[in-house]
Amino acid sequence: MRNAGALAAAPPVSDAPGDRVSLVELVWLGVYWFATSFHWGALLTVVIPAEVLRFVPESQKGVYLGLLLSGGAVMAMVVAPISGALSDRSTLPMGRRRPFVLAGILVNCAGLVGMRYAPTYAWYAGMLVLVQAANNFAGGSFNGLIPDKVPPSQRGLTSGVMGFMMMMGTVSAALVAGNLVGRGQAAAVYFIVAGVLAACAGAMAWQIKEEPLRAAPPFALTEFARSFWIDPRRYPDFAWMFVTRGLVMLGFYTMITFLQFFVKDTLHLTREQAALTTGHLSAITIASGTGMALLAGWISDRIGRRGIVSAAGVFLALTSVGLLTQPPYSTLVWIAVVFGIGYGAYTSVDWALAIDVLPSNRSAAKDLGIWAIANTLPQVLAPIIAGPILDSFNRRTPNLGYTVVFSGAIVYVVLGSILVWKIKGAR
Repeated sequence: MRNAGALAAAPPVSDAPGDRVSLVELVWLGVYWFATSFHWGALLTVVIPAEVLRFVPESQKGVYLGLLLSGGAVMAMVVAPISGALSDRSTLPMGRRRPFVLAGILVNCAGLVGMRYAPTYAWYAGMLVLVQAANNFAGGSFNGLIPDKVPPSQRGLTSGVMGFMMMMGTVSAALVAGNLVGRGQAAAVYFIVAGVLAACAGAMAWQIKEEPLRAAPPFALTEFARSFWIDPRRYPDFAWMFVTRGLVMLGFYTMITFLQFFVKDTLHLTREQAALTTGHLSAITIASGTGMALLAGWISDRIGRRGIVSAAGVFLALTSVGLLTQPPYSTLVWIAVVFGIGYGAYTSVDWALAIDVLPSNRSAAKDLGIWAIANTLPQVLAPIIAGPILDSFNRRTPNLGYTVVFSGAIVYVVLGSILVWKIKGAR
């Protein structure tokens, strides 16, 4: 058996593509990122929190929203790595990734229709679980397209394009969903989201070509199951990448999950007004970070990624301190602008850093699916941890729960941003 020192020194396998990818191809890949960001930008921030109040009492909104979002995120954690691993081995004529993407998107759209017509909270929760599973089935395979096609020298630029398209999707979703829900037309959002998702996924699959895998490696169930364990002693950089991303996302989802309730209670708005205001704030946040996403990704190809990721994370935490004062709307707008700049830099470069420390390009989709757990696990933990705390402290003193919950979120983000420097195998 190899000792721990030898394991820690083992380098990742490198079999990345060498040919540069055209900007046109990057844009077509970005179309899919736009669609998924539009999907979750509409649902998580605007639609779902507003719909929860249709089913449950005001005094229990934190707990029920937490249960709803965490259930779906659990399914996402399971599905994404399995989908990625299956696509890594796929020999389908259309390619390894695209068939899984299209299949997942079709089921995703069906689930959105089910959410639209849900008569009860339980039905709504079940459809959300289906949507999460299908979306991550598609996404787990799509993630493999990037290391399949993009050489290391373009990962920062690709990450910047990804961040830009994601932010454009989120801005569009926040404006559309916020205005529709604010006018009492939440039902229309589900169909719009499904249409955008189907159109963009179809366009990406049409424009991006793949070379089919000629032969899959021999399949053994035991070895397949073992492949989902990535030994942190052998791949410490990947392990630290997982931890740091998880901490920052835990802070982010702690804040974003309850943002609409925060806006409603601290600004004393109706449900519809809160949805509209939250949509506008989300759009402002993301719009202010779009240019930074492109710039930071491009710069990271030249000066390295760790410093940008760490600085951007600390910047996010410091900006979030402003929420603890429960400020008026005019101040919230400025917080949204500044927060967006840091968020744009963090999301684009952090993703490129993750690609840099993958154990192997041959199992890229599976490994990125495992890394994606660092994004989905916080979606489970944040509402479960923060929801009961929010309701408990708010019952003691109005709106005190937001101060307590958001303070914890800031601590998570700071820790994650500092621990990025534990990643030694990337600049």
